[in-house]
Amino acid sequence: MVCALLPMPIAGYWLMRSVFVFRQSMGVTMMGGLLTWLFVVQAMLIGVLFLGINYYIWQSMARLKGAERYQPYYQFVLGGMMLALFIWLTPHTLLMSGGEVKAMGGAQHPVIGNYGVMSSKNGAINAILLFTALSYLYYRRANRTMTVSWVRTGNIVIAVLFAVGMLNVIGLSVYGFYLPAKIRVGLSAPQALTTFTVIVGSLMVNRSMLKGAIVHGGIQWGKIPFRGMVALFGMAAAFSWVMGLMGFIRSSGRLSWHVSELMADVSPWAFTPDLAVAAKIVTLNMVVFWGAVLVLFWMCQRGQRPVSVMGEELGEKEAPLLAPVPSQES
Repeated sequence: MVCALLPMPIAGYWLMRSVFVFRQSMGVTMMGGLLTWLFVVQAMLIGVLFLGINYYIWQSMARLKGAERYQPYYQFVLGGMMLALFIWLTPHTLLMSGGEVKAMGGAQHPVIGNYGVMSSKNGAINAILLFTALSYLYYRRANRTMTVSWVRTGNIVIAVLFAVGMLNVIGLSVYGFYLPAKIRVGLSAPQALTTFTVIVGSLMVNRSMLKGAIVHGGIQWGKIPFRGMVALFGMAAAFSWVMGLMGFIRSSGRLSWHVSELMADVSPWAFTPDLAVAAKIVTLNMVVFWGAVLVLFWMCQRGQRPVSVMGEELGEKEAPLLAPVPSQES
């Protein structure tokens, strides 16, 4: 799950960069115009996904003997992720009525308009990815004691990788504020490359350090707290929710075109639903889908009883079948 979740934000930025290359007007409509507030909702949901996966990782460590030694680091990981999430959720524009926009003299607020730009958001999501990878490293080490002779050197290498990578990501984000928007967009590529290098490099070093490690015990299944299982289910629901919202964004980016600027949609019933209608429909689909999944799980569990209980509840009809059959001589 972690491996599938990590490249998702980078893939999203790659897609939007391709949209801007194809038609800048379409990109502005999706990220700075009609559909921009859905991207704020999408950012919130992806933030919930990453918080959920980190929470689930640390809750899962309760099943591993020896994992309690890493619990003090959880506070620092959570604090860094929350700070990055607040930066990523900061909107670039305010949700205003037509009168408020006219009174302000434009859609850009004189103060808020300086925040919420993609330069800071790129740095925030890459920082979240790095913190998630760090949580996964702790999980891999949780029930093991390393025996290689270069444990201290390996830990220093991993620490330097994360420190240099985080400084580079933050430095590029700050530098982006002094560049034009068309150049600032290109900074996402070196930031993503930095994050990818840190994650792959640290995982390889950590894997080498775990060779021959002393294992304090396997996974104790069933000992994860109930709130961890709730978080896992919530992540699945949030993932399907964000996929539905992003599907609406990709479809609505065409506006009144079947194929953007090539084949117009001239049908009289062609229109783009507003954000409230789209959010309600996507939410309804998500609730119906996961409700059906829960009903299927419930139906599969009906009628199932433990073997011991079934043995104790044998009826009278089964008893003669289990009794010894008398011989003919008697």
